[in-house]
Amino acid sequence: MTSTSTPPGLARFNDLEERAAAAALHEACASTTWVRRLTAARPYATADELYAASDAALAELTAADLAEAMAGHPPIGRPRPGDPASAREQRGMAGASEELKAQMLELNLAYQERFGHVFLICATGLTGERMRDAVKERIGNAPEREREIVRAELGKINRIRLARLVEEDA
Repeated sequence: MTSTSTPPGLARFNDLEERAAAAALHEACASTTWVRRLTAARPYATADELYAASDAALAELTAADLAEAMAGHPPIGRPRPGDPASAREQRGMAGASEELKAQMLELNLAYQERFGHVFLICATGLTGERMRDAVKERIGNAPEREREIVRAELGKINRIRLARLVEEDA
């Protein structure tokens, strides 16, 4: 493949009818605004172009758009049944001790009480202990600071999910 050819997975995504493309993007991020912006900007010549469009759309999301995006994420330690993405991303909690799972439940509830939304972290590759430590570190943040962190974490998650969507060969 030359540097000017579109990767097969990205070409398939570009060729999807609008509803199918939107549905695929919604699996990556639950923000309707983000999905609409990325769908409208097709076709993408490279995955990097798609990632840049994702980052730009994410930067412009309102508080309501962010809330909609976060509502698509289950709490850490409780991936949605039948949701392979959240199970894969939260793999670090799968073998956690009952004590750690109980701590995460308590911390998740305290975080949600403080900020009004689920604790969001790009959990891919993190251990359960690291996720626990992150919520402990972040629960004391000012709401404005936490919103910035959430936006950055959502951006990481979106990139990982977009990569899965467009970089697969089959």
